[in-house]
Amino acid sequence: MKTVYHCLVISLLVFTAYSCNKQLDALPKNAKVDANTIIDAGTAQIALNGAYYNFANATLTKTGWQMHQIIPAELAGYMGYGNGGFGAAYENKNTSVGANYWNESYVLLNAANGVIKGVTALADNQFPGNRKKEIIAEARFLRAYGHFRLLTFYAEWYKNDSPNGVLIRDELSELGNISKARSSVKESYDFILADLDDAIANGPATNPNVYATKWAAMALKMRVLISRGAAADYPAIIQLADNIIQQSPFVLEDNAIDLFHKNGLNSKEVMLAVKPQAAQELDAYSKSRQYWPGASSLYVAPLSLKNLLNNDPRQTWMIGTQKGTGVVESYFFTKYIAQNTIPTVVSETDYAIRLSEVYLLKAEAIVRSGGDPAAAKAIVHQIQAKAGITSTENNIPYLEVENATGANNLLMAIYKETVKTLVAEDGMEWLALLRLPYATVQQLKPTIISQTLYILPVPADEFRYNPSFGNQNPGYEKF
Repeated sequence: MKTVYHCLVISLLVFTAYSCNKQLDALPKNAKVDANTIIDAGTAQIALNGAYYNFANATLTKTGWQMHQIIPAELAGYMGYGNGGFGAAYENKNTSVGANYWNESYVLLNAANGVIKGVTALADNQFPGNRKKEIIAEARFLRAYGHFRLLTFYAEWYKNDSPNGVLIRDELSELGNISKARSSVKESYDFILADLDDAIANGPATNPNVYATKWAAMALKMRVLISRGAAADYPAIIQLADNIIQQSPFVLEDNAIDLFHKNGLNSKEVMLAVKPQAAQELDAYSKSRQYWPGASSLYVAPLSLKNLLNNDPRQTWMIGTQKGTGVVESYFFTKYIAQNTIPTVVSETDYAIRLSEVYLLKAEAIVRSGGDPAAAKAIVHQIQAKAGITSTENNIPYLEVENATGANNLLMAIYKETVKTLVAEDGMEWLALLRLPYATVQQLKPTIISQTLYILPVPADEFRYNPSFGNQNPGYEKF
């Protein structure tokens, strides 16, 4: 796939804007709308819908979120390709995966910047109430999401003093501003957090859960802070979690299985989701069919995920029958669609942020800040209870958490629960793995022989079309 700048050169000031109604499944009236077409509150909303359309990585027939589920899970060792073997993309320094996230993110950033530019230029009195600030806040949330995805896959996010940060795009791309150097990691974090602080301060408190709110911005800020991992970040994470848990309208799903197999977008736990396109479940190559029974591709759970879920009630509905033995033993992955069923709107729904993540990040922050281990364990037990794991059963998963002694052992227990809870959603299992001590990462994934394998190489086309970019990521100089 060519770098995003091919698209930018062709389209210049254009960015995608879809639907007059606030829904992703409406067909576009005009696929090319530049910032100058934002002339009032109505056209501003159309443009914002276009940015969300890019967030969903959508086409007219379906959304394209599945790579958010598969690639990180594969890298962490908990998913694989069922029709030809496993093997994480950049453990072998294969760049084929790399351009997907890169292009997707920069298309999203361009759309968000178009909204910000166009709406900022309008007078406040052209919008009802605080809607002007809210639209800009939602666009800045999307921009923060895009930059953070780039940071965690293409920059040394785990080294705050590294010069190898993100190529920040803070304005609508034109021929004259394409050439630009990447920022440092510190500058990248600062820019992302500034966007999120605006989204928290000015974002809507209520919104359909396929659109951002100030609560979703708080949760995303927690992700960013736990990745940066400065001493002052952990108390901030705990405070953000308490704010969400105590004041937001979101509550944990009573039975974890119901979220994925029954309720979908109707679940009160879902803070931000990707709604499938109209009739997406009927598509012969829909996401669900890539899990069961297999269409053009089949993505499966390896033995490692099945073993992690041993003695856990979630194994019964997340792991299906054995797919085959061969070189790698694998099983149907049934988190989204049960075997012997057909795709539905619920099975096609994807989840960007859920309240369970807020709880687990709070528990991790408590441990990393030297807080009360019992408090962290109690939080993890709350998540386990929603999966059917309680102390009265005296079962193994509960005791693994309860009996963990010392910060490192408790962090390992939280990591395992994070995988069980959030595997194949939006890369949280991968980032949770990489937050562990490097020696532990190597024990869990021996193929990660260097921290350079924490990230992807910058696509080669970037250097061809943007000579100002700077250095390639360490370890990938040949690309």
